[in-house]
Amino acid sequence: MKKRRTIFLLIVLSISLLINNNKSFAHEGGHYHKGDILDSWTLLNGEVIKGNFAMSKDNNIVLEQLDGKSIVISIQSLSKQSQDLAHLKIKKYEQLNSLLNSTIQIGYKNYLHWNNSYFIIAILIGIFLFAFVVKEIAEHRKRSSLRYLNVKMIVVLLSLILFVIACKKSTETVSVVTIPKTTTSFIDSAFVPYKPTVATSWDNTYFYVASNGFPNHNMMIGITSWQQQVPIPQFYTGTNKWSIPLQPVYADVPLSTKTNFMKGAVAIAANGIPIFNALNNRGEDSYLIGELDNWGGHCGKADDYHYHAAPLHLSTTSGSKPIAFALDGFAVYGANEPNGTTMQTLDTCHGHIGSNGVYHYHGTSNYPYVIGAMKGKVVTDPLTPAPENQILPQAFASPLRPATTPLNGATITNFIATGTNAYSLTYKIGTQNGYVNYSWNNANLYTFTLINVLGVSSTTTYQR
Repeated sequence: MKKRRTIFLLIVLSISLLINNNKSFAHEGGHYHKGDILDSWTLLNGEVIKGNFAMSKDNNIVLEQLDGKSIVISIQSLSKQSQDLAHLKIKKYEQLNSLLNSTIQIGYKNYLHWNNSYFIIAILIGIFLFAFVVKEIAEHRKRSSLRYLNVKMIVVLLSLILFVIACKKSTETVSVVTIPKTTTSFIDSAFVPYKPTVATSWDNTYFYVASNGFPNHNMMIGITSWQQQVPIPQFYTGTNKWSIPLQPVYADVPLSTKTNFMKGAVAIAANGIPIFNALNNRGEDSYLIGELDNWGGHCGKADDYHYHAAPLHLSTTSGSKPIAFALDGFAVYGANEPNGTTMQTLDTCHGHIGSNGVYHYHGTSNYPYVIGAMKGKVVTDPLTPAPENQILPQAFASPLRPATTPLNGATITNFIATGTNAYSLTYKIGTQNGYVNYSWNNANLYTFTLINVLGVSSTTTYQR
């Protein structure tokens, strides 16, 4: 009688595993569909992910989303509240496992999700039932009751069915978003309208952009907070070209531009001009404090022209093509989607998944202008800690003269070419004008003539 009760309990347990396959001893698991209620998990960058806790391993959790899709998230990437929820879930199922004295093991490797709970339980039950049946047949081989043999055959058949289903379950995998490698023809198409000012090339890892750092539009006019730098050519060529990864990879935790990348560029515009963080190296919004010209750019301490705001004016030339590429490999579009429709809602990184299933950023006229956080993985320079860290590989500007200091009260009113390799910048303080006239020859000898608002002139030369 006792043996019959044991068999009955095992059969009930087996059937419950088959019917209620949304539950297991090790995790909530299962498949969820439209209309189901999913937990909300908040990342440190503010992004919210929907999904129910499925399993945990080391410092990661797996969330099961709609239609069986799963995502692996580092616990450290979660907000404090979501971390507490994760630890609560983990503790709950550890207690359940301990209570049931389960030998189930949870494993994952390379985002593979083996449903060990189904597999191991079915094997144990199958082995037990098969051994029991063999033992019973050996002990009662003289019995010829057809009914008795039929019962045993049903038990064996049920064991085999459990085993087959468990094997099938064990091969289910986590659905992971794979970003397709960006085609070089697509990236190159964004730079074509600006050639030959820019030159492009590529290998199997990076798409390279070479330029002299001079845009095909005017510069400097409109700056009201000026540090007396002026634009000179830069050598973004040879081994110092801009590098765009061909295979972007989503970052586990996108690095925010509020606390990172206040040195160096975060993107390269389609016209070959680097785009820096919206914040300067003092953590100030460059646009709001008047450091930028009418095109969203200014010059750094190396007299290198670059943008801090989105060069939305490039959309006039670029059309539906990207106006830039971030240094994590994702494209940057203007105010519209690639198909010309109105820009969709942006996330905290200042972008979203496009209709092609690939992430892209958008430039806007409000902060953070281009990138709020790097959606893709990037390598940072170990010699420059946050917030003044920078992305590598990175092209670098070549200083010519010592860095100058801010000129209080100056507003740049004009900037013109006065000849071949010659320019004149006009600024105003009050009602009086000052000038910076400069030029260079084929031997890279630069001559600067500064005329202040009192008419005092000084000339300096620099050899590059």
